[in-house]
Amino acid sequence: MVDRVIGVLKLDSNTFEEIEADTTATSQAAIIVLIVAIISGVGAGVLGDNFIGAMLSTVISTFVGWVVWSAVTWFVGTNLFEGKADLNEMLRVIGFAYSPQILSFIPCVGILTFFWTLAAGFVAVRQGLDLDNTKAFLTVAIGFVVVLAISFAIGLIFGITAFGIGAITGG
Repeated sequence: MVDRVIGVLKLDSNTFEEIEADTTATSQAAIIVLIVAIISGVGAGVLGDNFIGAMLSTVISTFVGWVVWSAVTWFVGTNLFEGKADLNEMLRVIGFAYSPQILSFIPCVGILTFFWTLAAGFVAVRQGLDLDNTKAFLTVAIGFVVVLAISFAIGLIFGITAFGIGAITGG
């Protein structure tokens, strides 16, 4: 798994092809997303007013984001651009595309990991769906906008809930 993460960090197309073909790599992709969710959740919790609310919101939105980004890219790529993949293949390659965010705990690297993850997502979609660069870019762009909207909605729901709990408990 570590070799695959390194390959993803290098944006190596062959690594993504290997991940796509390995039907046992879905659990590895989920582990990567979990690690990213925990790192991001701790960061959000430390920076937020309500550690538990921020942590839960971030962990849930990261997992939901992974599944939604995978499903949307699979749907868009196969239906609009005639890509060739199944949903499990997209879960694997997109899950591994989250790998750069493992480094987001390093000061001043967070914004870099955002763009690095987008680049990894692009390679993941291109290789996972067997698309050309233009179709892969459009698929990633559409998928990413949908994921951002859903993540924002989850954050808003948890933020309002945390605020309400704080108001009720006097915290």
